[in-house]
Amino acid sequence: MRDEFERARVVPVLIFDDLQDAAPTAGALIAGGLSVLEVTLRTDAAWDAVSAIVERHPGATVGVGTVLNEQQLLRAKESGAAFAVSPGFDPNLAATARSYELFYLPGVATASEVMQARRDGFRFLKFFPAEAAGGIAILKSYASPFQDIVFCPTGGVGPGNVADYLAQPNVACVGGSWVASGKDIAAKDWDAITAKAGAASEMS
Repeated sequence: MRDEFERARVVPVLIFDDLQDAAPTAGALIAGGLSVLEVTLRTDAAWDAVSAIVERHPGATVGVGTVLNEQQLLRAKESGAAFAVSPGFDPNLAATARSYELFYLPGVATASEVMQARRDGFRFLKFFPAEAAGGIAILKSYASPFQDIVFCPTGGVGPGNVADYLAQPNVACVGGSWVASGKDIAAKDWDAITAKAGAASEMS
């Protein structure tokens, strides 16, 4: 699974208010070359959106984001999600994900959190909120003491800085909502989403 993230390089972070938008949005992203997709659990439509994308686009790698408890991990597994993402690190969630054989990407923001996750066996971590936590400068600082750790920065990553993030040797991929923004989804502008996905996939 980590290899899939590294090949994707850009992982769209998706927020759906309307279930009907889920499958078309995923289709537009896939058409643009992005097939690793994270659906965040921030709306009532999120779980049904995961199921819809898994059913309609079996070639996509669909994950669940903003996972905060064990029940959500179980539901992610039952919904056919391939991975789960949390904004922070919780060893109990990590243990539960392992028991479900569900790929888990926990979040970290500080050196102490990196060390805790590393002690628990993780070498691939979400760096969140990337820009607010220090951005590229912090990632450069982490490169030497944490030589075996790679990150997926998320939070504040967009067209203006994505190339700089991806240029860092300890960055495997980035996550962001700009590729399929709320505005584009609400307008059902699938062509715009495909175009943005195409531009992002060329960074691979």
